[in-house]
Amino acid sequence: MGTQNVERIPVSFGEQHRDPTPAPEETVPWGFEPELYRKLMVEPGNRVRLGTIDPNYCGECESYERSLPVLQAELEKIDRLQYLMHAEGKRSLLIVLQGVDASGKDGVIRHILSGLNPAGCRLTAFKQPTPLELSHDFLWRVHPHVPNRGEVAIFNRSHYEDVLAVRVHQLVPSNVWLQRYGLINDFEKLLGAGNNTAVLKFFLHISKEEQLVRFKRRLDDPWRRWKISEADYQERSHWDEYAAAFEEMLYRTSTWHAPWFVVPSNNKWFRDLAVSKIITRTLEDLDMKFPEPIADLARIRHQFHAAAAASVGAGTEAESSPQKKQQVASE
Repeated sequence: MGTQNVERIPVSFGEQHRDPTPAPEETVPWGFEPELYRKLMVEPGNRVRLGTIDPNYCGECESYERSLPVLQAELEKIDRLQYLMHAEGKRSLLIVLQGVDASGKDGVIRHILSGLNPAGCRLTAFKQPTPLELSHDFLWRVHPHVPNRGEVAIFNRSHYEDVLAVRVHQLVPSNVWLQRYGLINDFEKLLGAGNNTAVLKFFLHISKEEQLVRFKRRLDDPWRRWKISEADYQERSHWDEYAAAFEEMLYRTSTWHAPWFVVPSNNKWFRDLAVSKIITRTLEDLDMKFPEPIADLARIRHQFHAAAAASVGAGTEAESSPQKKQQVASE
């Protein structure tokens, strides 16, 4: 996947390989700090070279301590916006997380979930398909887990494994996984058109050296070493093949309705901050509104609250009358 460091991230990943066809004006993505947004988003038609992207990049976010107030503010926004999405009941959000082992998918999920009401959120971790799932088309096991209207769904790995692991390990012929890119694009377009689902896809980009450091931490930590398997280390021998598969995935399936974001993730605080900000701005730009109440609010106020207030007021007035004061004094 390449381990060289670079001084900056291009303003748009893959800009040297840009498709000359301009994006339709009406489909320009959500506005959020355009410079950073363009650095993280893979614009449709652009080829990404992961080896040219510095996984240590953190912009102006120099440390966890400096990022913490911003992270907390973003989580509070996500909490309010999720509540609004649930109340409106017209839209939904699907968050897809991909990356190599130890890239931080679980960490991002813990961070996001700390700002969400679990009642309106669903998490699905896709493992190796079962024999039943393999007897169907590759999207069969995915569709039941997409969000209902008013919900947020998070995929830890996803349908993209069917153009990644199957390609690297040659589990199916190339003509099979090649046609899946188009099927995935159609599937994600259906989610948007058929269910008002906004789709955000995050590729968590770490270096090969950082992955080994994180593996070592797991080995040394009794609370985390259960995650380690020999397969994790064996997969490192396929690093370059996975890099090629990731780059092709990003190129073929980043669309205006379901964009990919390459998030430099060696620094966990920047990873969480970037993902949070993109989620926040996406939800804000959905322009959601609370539904109009179906109850007669004026009647309820008059019948219950006004009468109660009048009763309390009468009691207070009686307590403050001269006769009541004289009675209390004599007691």
